[in-house]
Amino acid sequence: MDIVLVIKAIIMGVVEGLTEFLPISSTGHLILTEHLLGFAGMEDKMKVFEIVIQAGAMMAVIWEFRARIGLVLAGIFTDRVQQRFALNVLIAFLPAAILGLLFSSAIKAHLFAPIPVATAFIVGGFIILWVEKRAKDNPAVERITSLDQITPLDALKIGVAQAFALIPGTSRSGATIMGSMIFGFSRKVATEFSFFLAIPTLIGATVYSLYKDRALLSMDDLSFFTIGTVAAFISAFLCIRWLLRYIMTHTFVVFAWYRIVFGLIVLITGYYGIIVWAD
Repeated sequence: MDIVLVIKAIIMGVVEGLTEFLPISSTGHLILTEHLLGFAGMEDKMKVFEIVIQAGAMMAVIWEFRARIGLVLAGIFTDRVQQRFALNVLIAFLPAAILGLLFSSAIKAHLFAPIPVATAFIVGGFIILWVEKRAKDNPAVERITSLDQITPLDALKIGVAQAFALIPGTSRSGATIMGSMIFGFSRKVATEFSFFLAIPTLIGATVYSLYKDRALLSMDDLSFFTIGTVAAFISAFLCIRWLLRYIMTHTFVVFAWYRIVFGLIVLITGYYGIIVWAD
């Protein structure tokens, strides 16, 4: 495989891994990175690539939380606590899965472009600022401080929040974490549940994309996809470890301002022709 394509695959994988679990939108960053790197003649295939390499990030979650996942699997038929946890993850997964099946083609056709992504960056940034201010002004709103306190109704609410992440640039983790905090989750529990919810969500998106767009792929793509997936796994694993430490003493405000500034840069550079962002 061309060394330039290898480097591009690594860059895309690293971008995916570093942004998947931060509230800054991995899909949005991948779309912008793809436009900057240039993949002439590979546009349709790259949409599949950007989804498939999420499997690398998902495997990093499984490895990091292997102990809890092992408990769930071991107690799925006998332990009420583990059964409820698994049910909650399933319930939270369903809204985005159903809406994704119904509207994914339309979303890819109209919203997978830099300008809509940049706009979603900015809007999402202001939402994070509002959620964090609300949490600071009303600390009593925090009612869920453990994953095992989550109810099926809570899970459904988070599932609805995650569905907004179907809009590129919104951020799956951002939607679930901010949604969880609005509904009374502590920052730690909101982040951890977002990690667990990523497993069925990313598996489902990867399998569906591979099946739906299988005609676009060939065995020649295997090395390109593998390199991107491995890079995503390594960078996601490092990011998860860092984020779990970070949230113990910090808010998500810095990510809000990052989103706003980055989104404005994309819009300004596009408006003045400094960078030609293709629509």
